[in-house]
Amino acid sequence: MKYRPLVLAALMTSAAISGCTQSPEPSSVSTGTDTPSKYKDKLDLKLFLAVAGGANDANLPQGDKDFVKKAIEQKFNVSLNVQFMPIGADRTNKTNLLVASGDVPDLFISTGTDSQKYILDNVVADMTPFINPQTMPNYFKWVSEVELKRYAVENTFKRAPIPFARNVYRSYYIRKDWLDKLNLKVPANYDEMMNAMRAFTNNDPDGNSKKDTFGFSTVGNGNTVSTDFPQYLKHGLVGAFMVENNKLTDVSTDLRMEGVLNDIKAMIKEGIVDPDWFLSKGTAYLDKAAQGKVGVIASGERTVAFDSNPTSLQNKTKALFPNARWVPFHPYASAGVWTENLPNDAFLFSKATAEKSPEKIKRIVDIVDWLCGEEGFLLTHYGVEGKHYTKNGKQVTLKPEAIDKEIVTQGNFLAIYGSLVAAEPEVLGLEVIDPRMTDNDRAILKTIKGYKLLPSIGTNVAPPQGFNLADFRTKMREYHVKILFDEQDASNWPKYREELMTKYRGGDMLKTYEDQMRAAGVIK
Repeated sequence: MKYRPLVLAALMTSAAISGCTQSPEPSSVSTGTDTPSKYKDKLDLKLFLAVAGGANDANLPQGDKDFVKKAIEQKFNVSLNVQFMPIGADRTNKTNLLVASGDVPDLFISTGTDSQKYILDNVVADMTPFINPQTMPNYFKWVSEVELKRYAVENTFKRAPIPFARNVYRSYYIRKDWLDKLNLKVPANYDEMMNAMRAFTNNDPDGNSKKDTFGFSTVGNGNTVSTDFPQYLKHGLVGAFMVENNKLTDVSTDLRMEGVLNDIKAMIKEGIVDPDWFLSKGTAYLDKAAQGKVGVIASGERTVAFDSNPTSLQNKTKALFPNARWVPFHPYASAGVWTENLPNDAFLFSKATAEKSPEKIKRIVDIVDWLCGEEGFLLTHYGVEGKHYTKNGKQVTLKPEAIDKEIVTQGNFLAIYGSLVAAEPEVLGLEVIDPRMTDNDRAILKTIKGYKLLPSIGTNVAPPQGFNLADFRTKMREYHVKILFDEQDASNWPKYREELMTKYRGGDMLKTYEDQMRAAGVIK
């Protein structure tokens, strides 16, 4: 759901307003790393980074415009060869090609699921000699030793979680101007939400005398029944996994999916869902909402309705309909809108590099730890002090014009370097002020941060050896879609679920997950 330049996501991190000051000329600006390096030997390092939030527009600028690369190379006496791709199938394929060719990057980022494969393939290094609170004190401000231990798979320490976002900004958003026209209030529960969506479909909320609007839309990618549908929450299914009665619940294969799918079928049959939702990909559903065709959407993007985000849904809609106003709401705000985050993506080290040139891994460890500290974090998320922001103690005030001109329009490249550490400055005790934030932005942030989150399952889990999780989920989604579009009702779901649990080894998966949770002390 992240569809705007990712550096802007890092910018909207405070509720205060402050004036901008003039930026000094580039020649007078320091990155804070202009002192000679303490490292004597220069090392060549290969890094395969991701792109924070999957920003497809990100690219690395040439020469000194890449002030992050320049600063790292100077401070750590290295020459960087940086490749990058957003997390996804294309990246997995690229990584697999590198592994197959024996050209494993010294450090690379991987999904948690893919990382287990690289561990089993024995191409990544044991991290024990390199990562600990002594060698990476800044890293352990973000990830606890318990979390690191619980992130391990295959009884070995060969992957480490990227410092991850703790905050969850998942919310529904609704056209308040449409509600006002139809004399409706912002929904406070499921029934009110459904009634608002019916009214948006049937009662001409835009006043054009045409029946051309829909209550709700989401993205299905042609294969998925999105958890954006509120029927999941209606049936008590929250997030991806839950702990209930000392047992693990895999939300998408739970027996309650029969009720979820029946209710979604009824919603679709009623005609209140955008008929294009299932084939929609990427941001298509947001684009349709901005075009005035949809009245309710869900998003996990914090600034999706901010006035101060130039490419927000709010601003795109207002460009066509000046009185449009999107506001956040959630029918399950007090019951639980999602689960708390767990570590997700991993960084790994090449086994060949660790064996042949361990000094390279040690240098990389120093770099990553620096990125987790205040100096590296600020440089890779907001830019250069004095040029892109000013700093007074722990208060950081951004300079939006300079950031737009010299970072966003130069390839949005901080989204690449920022992929190694989450954009949560409060972890380091920093308060970041963006002068563009409005009272409305602050009100939105207060609302969505006030939603209740349910506890996570407490530990990362990995499927049993020989179990193909991707194939299992593909089959599961096939059954969901078959029920939704090809069958009269969802009465076959228990039968399909039993097949998933037996023929497709879902039962083995759940037992393995529970064994891992039991070993971590999460369940008894």
